[in-house]
Amino acid sequence: MQLSEQEIIRREKLDKLKAMGINPYPADLYPVTLRSSSMEDAYEESKSVVISGRLMRKKIQGKASFAELQDSEGRIQVYFNRDEICPGEDKTLYNEVFKKLVDLGDILGVEGTMFTTQVGEKTILVKNFEILCKALRPLPLPKVDAEGKVHDEFNDAELRYRQRYVDLIVNPQVKDTFVKRTKITNTIRKFYNDMGYLEVETPILQPIPGGAAARPFITHHNALNMPLYLRIANELYLKRLIVGGFEGVYEFAKDFRNEGMDRTHNPEFTVMELYVAYKDYNWMMDTTEKLLETVAIEATGGSKVQVGEHQIEFKAPYPRVPILSAIKEHTGYDVAGMGEVELREVAKKLDLDVDETMGVGKLIDEIFGERCEHHYVQPTFITDYPKEMSPLTKEHRSNPDLTERFELMVNGKELANAYSELNDPIDQRERFEEQLKLSEKGDDEAMFIDQDFLRALEYGMPPTSGIGIGIDRLVMMMTNNASIQEVLFFPQMRPEKKAVELSEAETSVFNLLKKQSPQLLAELKEATGMSNKQWDKSVKGLTKHKLAQVYKEGDALMISLVD
Repeated sequence: MQLSEQEIIRREKLDKLKAMGINPYPADLYPVTLRSSSMEDAYEESKSVVISGRLMRKKIQGKASFAELQDSEGRIQVYFNRDEICPGEDKTLYNEVFKKLVDLGDILGVEGTMFTTQVGEKTILVKNFEILCKALRPLPLPKVDAEGKVHDEFNDAELRYRQRYVDLIVNPQVKDTFVKRTKITNTIRKFYNDMGYLEVETPILQPIPGGAAARPFITHHNALNMPLYLRIANELYLKRLIVGGFEGVYEFAKDFRNEGMDRTHNPEFTVMELYVAYKDYNWMMDTTEKLLETVAIEATGGSKVQVGEHQIEFKAPYPRVPILSAIKEHTGYDVAGMGEVELREVAKKLDLDVDETMGVGKLIDEIFGERCEHHYVQPTFITDYPKEMSPLTKEHRSNPDLTERFELMVNGKELANAYSELNDPIDQRERFEEQLKLSEKGDDEAMFIDQDFLRALEYGMPPTSGIGIGIDRLVMMMTNNASIQEVLFFPQMRPEKKAVELSEAETSVFNLLKKQSPQLLAELKEATGMSNKQWDKSVKGLTKHKLAQVYKEGDALMISLVD
């Protein structure tokens, strides 16, 4: 393991502490009596307290020092005075341990009394302290120079997501996002619990990836010797519970879809799905807008939420726009009643990338998604989707070509998807069979036929309405974050590249390539001034480490960096 100079020094300090008989990783319970958030309310001059936290600031001034400890809720200033800590002749605890062997990032426990400094800051006068955990890596703490400029901020996105534990320590606002996330989910739970609905759990490993049109992750169950899928949705299991007699059930589910990643998509995501018997999609629209208004008020203090450059008003009610009307308004094409061939022609005229595997549903979805969706910034229910787009949805009561479905659009993105649920088992089987035909055409996101779910419907499911709300996207909006990675503690990342140790010659070639890549191999060699042997060894080293590649372009040999 390659250690930096600071890491080596910290390990030497660790050894010195142990040699002094100090255990830097004690097992004992530490009896904390005060947290930073309670300092103001609990303040009482000379009151004895016990606190703990990570050392984030340390300013030594001879026999006395000021420092700051950071706990889970904020920071507390502490004052170390040598004679208070070491009232006898032995001053080792202050002179050696605190001044020389304690580093920023170490976790300390402090016993002391409250007092107020001359500048009015409430502080803890340290009577005794101990090291609860010695940190062996230095924190990337930002520094402010004499001109007020901030340096060494921990703001590289990839590093922050990989090392979220560091991000949470040095960027306090990140923790606020996740505290708000919990507040949002708790608000939703309370809203549905107050309505009398039951929170449940359904399987993550499923024999059939049902309930949505998506590409699944597949695994293998050794004991049962059968393939299983990570769920793409929990819908069909929740409907089975409605068949079983529950009036209303909901679940916060982790779903998994083996698809692309971007600023609004992660292969593992959280969705809340609710199903209620004897309701329809009109009732669900009314309920959803009330829910989101409540969530906005609880999470942000009001129904208006700033999302990027837009102020989103979550106060109910929201407009309701049929999807075919939306397409006609924003593209000029009336696609109602069009078949696959006509829709493909419209899509091509709109410069959309479509192929022969796409049926009517996917073509309409592509047209709406690419040419209409972004227009709906304020919360809007897009309703009445064609039957081909909605294989689990009840036929529209006044138009047999449509279904009773809505999607809620906010800030140009889908936030929720809901139906009057299809409970006719014969119709449902026919819809599944249509999906099978799409699968045979090459659509790898078409739904499977779930025979057990069909059997459940044959026992009878009451009229039901269901909804799925994307929790990650909802949190993004309520916390004004543009990237889904900002609202996931540990977003999925590519494998971390291992550090490569280069020779001086390899480093020289690599730095020249960083300035210009690609370039002629002969010209780069001339620029380095290396001997043939040294040059060959350097290029072989860079290609071996997959940092550079050599290739032919016409008659010329080229070299470039590898992305």
